[in-house]
Amino acid sequence: MDPPAAKRSRGCPAGLEERDAGAGAVRGRGRPEALLDLSAKRVAESWAFEQVEERFSRVPEPVQKRIVFWSFPRSEREICMYSSLGYQPPEGEHDARVPFTRGLHLLQSGAVDRVLQVGFHLSGNIRELGGPGEPERLYHVSISFDRCKITSVSCGCDNRDLFYCAHVVALSLYRIRHARQVELRLPISETLSQMNRDQLQKFVQYLISAHHTEVLPTAQRLADEILLLGSEINLVHGAPDPTAGAGIEDANCWHLDEEQIQEQVKQLLSNGGYYGASQQLRSMFCKVREMLRMRDSNGARMLILMTEQFLQDPRLALWRQQGAGMTDKCRQLWDELGALWVCVVLSPHCKPEERKSWLQLLGKWDKLDVCPLEEGNYSFDGPNLQPTATLNPELLQKGSTCITNMEGWVGHPLDPIGCLCKALLEACRLEEETLALYPDSGPEKRKVAYQHVPVPGSPGESYLAMALEVALLGLGQQRVLPEGLYAQDKVVRNEEQLLALLEEVELDERLVQVLRKQAGQLLEGGPFSGFGEVLFRESVPMHTCARYLFTALLPHDPDLAYRLALRAMRLPVLETAFPAGEPHGNPLDSIVSNRFPRWFILGHLETRQCELASAMLTAAKGDPKWLHTVLGSIQQNIHSPALLFKLAQDACKTATPASAPPDTTLLGIALELGLQVMRMTLNTMTWRRREMVRWLVSCATEIGPQALMNIMQNWYSLFTPVEAATIVAVTGTTHATLLRLQLDAPRREELWACARTLALQCAMKDPQNCALPALTLCEKNHAAFEAAYQIVLDAAAGGLGHAHLFTVARYMEHRGLPLRAYKLATLALAQLSIAFNQDSHPAVNDVLWACSLSHSLGRHELSAIVPLIIRSIHCAPMLSDILRRWTLSAPGLGPLGARRAAKPLGADRAPLCQLLDAAVAAYITTSHSRLTHISPRHYGDFIEFLGKARETFLLAPDGHLQFAQFLENLKQTYKGKKKLMLLVRERFG
Repeated sequence: MDPPAAKRSRGCPAGLEERDAGAGAVRGRGRPEALLDLSAKRVAESWAFEQVEERFSRVPEPVQKRIVFWSFPRSEREICMYSSLGYQPPEGEHDARVPFTRGLHLLQSGAVDRVLQVGFHLSGNIRELGGPGEPERLYHVSISFDRCKITSVSCGCDNRDLFYCAHVVALSLYRIRHARQVELRLPISETLSQMNRDQLQKFVQYLISAHHTEVLPTAQRLADEILLLGSEINLVHGAPDPTAGAGIEDANCWHLDEEQIQEQVKQLLSNGGYYGASQQLRSMFCKVREMLRMRDSNGARMLILMTEQFLQDPRLALWRQQGAGMTDKCRQLWDELGALWVCVVLSPHCKPEERKSWLQLLGKWDKLDVCPLEEGNYSFDGPNLQPTATLNPELLQKGSTCITNMEGWVGHPLDPIGCLCKALLEACRLEEETLALYPDSGPEKRKVAYQHVPVPGSPGESYLAMALEVALLGLGQQRVLPEGLYAQDKVVRNEEQLLALLEEVELDERLVQVLRKQAGQLLEGGPFSGFGEVLFRESVPMHTCARYLFTALLPHDPDLAYRLALRAMRLPVLETAFPAGEPHGNPLDSIVSNRFPRWFILGHLETRQCELASAMLTAAKGDPKWLHTVLGSIQQNIHSPALLFKLAQDACKTATPASAPPDTTLLGIALELGLQVMRMTLNTMTWRRREMVRWLVSCATEIGPQALMNIMQNWYSLFTPVEAATIVAVTGTTHATLLRLQLDAPRREELWACARTLALQCAMKDPQNCALPALTLCEKNHAAFEAAYQIVLDAAAGGLGHAHLFTVARYMEHRGLPLRAYKLATLALAQLSIAFNQDSHPAVNDVLWACSLSHSLGRHELSAIVPLIIRSIHCAPMLSDILRRWTLSAPGLGPLGARRAAKPLGADRAPLCQLLDAAVAAYITTSHSRLTHISPRHYGDFIEFLGKARETFLLAPDGHLQFAQFLENLKQTYKGKKKLMLLVRERFG
């Protein structure tokens, strides 16, 4: 709709100067001399002046200047900004979905024609190929502009989006690139002023005739009002001209579809759980930042619209009602929203009345019940930390202090340090990283370059140096770790973001001096500095900041770099809970959570501490003094075994490069750290112990045989007996290890002797798990092997289990010592007890093996083991199985291993007759036991059991009579179980 005539009316040229020079009753443009004074050359460049010079020269000078001042945008950058959400495709690619890219393609393909500019109004046709089988589409586009800004757009595609469609982009780029080819006309009011009455009447009648169906009612209404002398339209001088541009005092904003912004934000928030929705909202935030960078007032307008939609998010009321916290994604979006408002309100380019209105809006929003708190939670029951320690067209000696900075600058919800640092760096950028405007040139990743920009009124100061100084002041501030997981995570993210900015800055001599000065002040900063001599127990550690400072200062001032990094190695909250070197297990385990319930990011902080230590160790390679100093700091301040082990691994890797000799000092430090880990975890036993032990042996091997023997000799304080016997001693004497050490025969034997001694000691301390490894290691030394064997015999009397005894016995047979194997098997059988119903006992195979071994040794050994079998085994099927195996062949072996020609033993003769009687008795006892609580579904199994029993009974001379008598006894005793007894009679008579 056209604005009211009082705001859009335009007088005839003859009275223009008079109205402009006056109070500006109609347009309010101000005096002509207040307009921008451009040279004729600039006018020609902007408007292809030579093409319309004759016609243009007849226009009064103020109008000429106004037209130039309100001319079309000259930069494609603005068109690009208003045709995308800041989407940046991967390097080397262009997303055809971006309207700017599509519009550029349309322009290059010659799709733009019939371009006409009338005053401040541009129109044209865009021809676009349809899909397969579809006709060509024609879109009519019109654009109004004002003071180098596009103020409104209209396109026949009706594709409503936040920004310009591809057709608007194509027409705009055509106007910018081919300005001299655009047909230019003065504002329509200027053209009309040159017509006489007859020409004006003809013009109006032709216009109505061409569009009579659309404009005839409006034309008649206007005619009636004009002919009425007292009408409102006759009381206003001049008439509106949509092509004449706006007044100098009118709003000056790029076109922005506010309704579409609200709708899209609302839709994206409703899909807030999806990754794509969050990414699109972040793109909109980026667009606001882009607008602010361009000093475009739409940035604040767009942010207001987005904030209003955020506050209308229905989830806010739900979370408040439930007393629940936001999701992490939603909290991060609110953080970015708040950071943008900081940029808007603190902008030095905004007007006081604008800032006042924004502050009123923020105050209004803050009073809403659904407006989230800074932490993002509507209720938080965490402890209220109050440190009370005192510094006495005692506390100083303990390393503790009070703190006044309860709310740190880094991690603050409004991110003051980040905003200030970014603003200062922005003023120093040499080039702006933006999307390439032309697909044929391809996007090029350029490193951000900064220069020293002098600070007005402060000689010697530069914005770049100030940015570095501000960042270090915030990062180095001693401050309390905030409450809540999200607030603590924000501290970490803000630190990383600040340091990422600083790492983009290439340090020159001037910036190095700033670094040195700030580092010195941080060391001497007292309780206000996180690098001061004393720290509050729950202050934020300085590991991340110190790592940056250490790396940056090392080439210029190594002494200062190490002093700063060593001071930052502290983690006060753990120093007051664990003495130096005391383990606390996994950083995320339940013990730590119980002791430090509000330190949600403790694991992350410890990882950063480890990274700082690793950086120092790597840098100190080749410098024994600093290496030992860093080692002392690590041992004092790092309490996590897993991280200490990682440091040890890193140090060993750094100390042993592939193309250079090893650094023995650093290797020794790696070994020392590994030994500390072994001592710390000896009694806690983590799942990584085996890996740690193997690595320690490998590290000691890199150092030399003496280091390897030292850990073997002092194994009591480092390893469990199992680890020492099965990993340390075995790995330390493998062929690969011996080859690596390149020892002569005496030194090799010395190492073997050390390993055998260790193995025997482990066997004495833990015979169950170490006896077999000790025997294996001592095989090649008779005296040591005998000692290990004796340890096993002694342990058998002291309670060494039958499973371990059987294992060692099998080993002895495998080594060709059957008598010793037999001895150990009998000791195992003496400890064994298999009940009548344990026919699947895990020791069944061991028992059968022992019986086979005794049978192979001879009748004497067989006779000796039978009483042990009878006493230990009460399972009838097992006894009958053993008996049957022994009756198949004669016991004993011939001189050359062949079977003797003697007859097999009879089951009714000694010593097997005793076993037969035991088997028969076991079947009888087991039968009665099973029948006591038998159910019908087990009747079939019992009949099969009786069948196996009959086979055993029949091994005796009178077995059939015994079995018949046994069945008769069952029939009488269990005659109540008629169905079962019927089955017995059917099967056995």
